[in-house]
Amino acid sequence: MSGVDLARVALRAAKEQARARGAMAQQRRQARRGGGLRSGARAGGRDPLPLGAAVERLTVERGWEMPLAVGGVLGRWPELVGPEVAQHCVPEGYDEGERILTVRCDATAWATQLRLLAPQLLARLNADLGSGTVTLIKVLGPAGPARAPGRLRAPGSRGPGDTYG
Repeated sequence: MSGVDLARVALRAAKEQARARGAMAQQRRQARRGGGLRSGARAGGRDPLPLGAAVERLTVERGWEMPLAVGGVLGRWPELVGPEVAQHCVPEGYDEGERILTVRCDATAWATQLRLLAPQLLARLNADLGSGTVTLIKVLGPAGPARAPGRLRAPGSRGPGDTYG
């Protein structure tokens, strides 16, 4: 490298250092004016909040109001449907986009019973959560054992239902 090239590299490095020092000085000036790094005598966004207010602010900022409300209801499931129904029917999930609550029952008789009670349960849930929070209750029966393909089974078959159904 020639002397001219070295001088250009040194000049470029000096300019970058000067810009960095200028940016730091500007941040210090803003901090002195109350613009960012510390809280002053007046209330600001950086002041400490009570825990309840901080959690509420976080749920609103993140858009978690509905999932938290539905989660609270799922935690009180036995209280909403009664202990006998809650013993046999368990909520599995909630689809926020479609607003569908999925419930799994341990017997087909309980699944039928819950399907008959679905309109009343839907009204109770929407009264507790707000109108339109749950639009449909999807009731699932018991899940059967998984069928592993055996020696005499075709891959993808579902058993006798393939032929007779």
